[in-house]
Amino acid sequence: MFLSLYGHWSEQDAAILVPGDIINIKLGEIIPADACLLEGDPLSVDQSALTGESLLVTKNPTDEVFTRSTVKKGEIEAVVIATGVHTFLSKAAHLVDTLTKLDTSRKCLQQLVTSAFSQLLKTYDDY
Repeated sequence: MFLSLYGHWSEQDAAILVPGDIINIKLGEIIPADACLLEGDPLSVDQSALTGESLLVTKNPTDEVFTRSTVKKGEIEAVVIATGVHTFLSKAAHLVDTLTKLDTSRKCLQQLVTSAFSQLLKTYDDY
């Protein structure tokens, strides 16, 4: 991944990215962070890692692109807007995890209520 540092492009590890960094995104690369596209030609992006959708998406300047998406066509500069746990993908994963935990809690509560209701009916039937 190429990062613009003080107006000069250098190849850097994606782990050092922070919001506000300017990066170059090009064909074949996996987008390293959520970013907003700057001026240039549109990109064709595979977002299937994020959405499950197999069709390519066209992203134009000022559009957002998301981490783990793959560039299938084009090259453009972008400004990093989120990294790590602050990315759209990370937030979506956290939401799914939270909903799964809530669903598990709901099932446990449902089992407790069903069991208590069954015990209540059994006690009522004994009278």
